[in-house]
Amino acid sequence: MALSPDDTITITPEILLKAYAAGIFPMAEDADDPSIFWVEPRERGIIPLDGFHVPKRLARTIRSDEFEIRVDHDFDAVIAGCAAPAADREKTWINRRIRDLYGQLFDAGFCHTVEVYREGQLVGGLYGVRLKGAFFGESMFHTERDASKIALVHLVARLKRGGFTLLDTQFVTPHLAQFGAVEVPRRSYKQILRAALEHEGDWHVWPRGQNVRGEDVLAAI
Repeated sequence: MALSPDDTITITPEILLKAYAAGIFPMAEDADDPSIFWVEPRERGIIPLDGFHVPKRLARTIRSDEFEIRVDHDFDAVIAGCAAPAADREKTWINRRIRDLYGQLFDAGFCHTVEVYREGQLVGGLYGVRLKGAFFGESMFHTERDASKIALVHLVARLKRGGFTLLDTQFVTPHLAQFGAVEVPRRSYKQILRAALEHEGDWHVWPRGQNVRGEDVLAAI
């Protein structure tokens, strides 16, 4: 179902959260298209948190702590990075309405970022929506090798330590499959989602601003 700016239905952050709770998420065709449509895939991508796999080379990089990780520090920069053209994508589905809506969710404490820095410069990260014991990954980016992968590993460690039970990836890509992402039928996904919404995950299990060592991150996984 497509919703244009002229529709009588106004999409609000509250409506977005209800959509996520029902197993639906929004997208746009591209950055220049002002309309939004709802998506409910027949096969839903998830990463089973107990089956998350960290490749050995990436684990060494994380253990080295050569990158600085920040959480919920600069949402605007992260979503801008996710919307920027990259080698593996010429255009983005993140339009102005998406940016505004998720910015409001961020301000309300339901949207979160994991950010990767080198020498004070943002080189990768991801953002997504937290609802009870579920985290819905939206997009990630990198301008330096492994940066988005490092963000994902830090995300999974935080979710596992915080008692989350669902990491939704929407779809499965080869990039995500190497970490254990799988597709589940819509009915199975709804059951997993309902169970995740019955309890509250603790996003702040590691307080904002705390420097979490790579060794501790890997131990949490």
